[in-house]
Amino acid sequence: MPLYEFHCADGTAFEAAFSMADVPGLLDCPSCGMPAKRLFPSPRLSIAGAAAYQLIDASNRSAHIPEVVSSPGAGSHGGRRHPYTSNPLHQKLPRP
Repeated sequence: MPLYEFHCADGTAFEAAFSMADVPGLLDCPSCGMPAKRLFPSPRLSIAGAAAYQLIDASNRSAHIPEVVSSPGAGSHGGRRHPYTSNPLHQKLPRP
């Protein structure tokens, strides 16, 4: 069920979960008991997933304070790379 935001006259903001068919326009505030009006915030639309946001946040953090790396990453082979693949199908590919 989606969360809906409400705001009372005292300035208290709170969220409540309702089905889309049962959302009230007014709801009693849990702190003061006064009627609280439903807010209509901007929609939270995005095409990026959680992994993309983690990458964006990490790059923004490292823009001002770079991370110190003391060893190669887990996926690194330590500089030992094979010049050619051992897959026989790759032998048919053109070489530069």
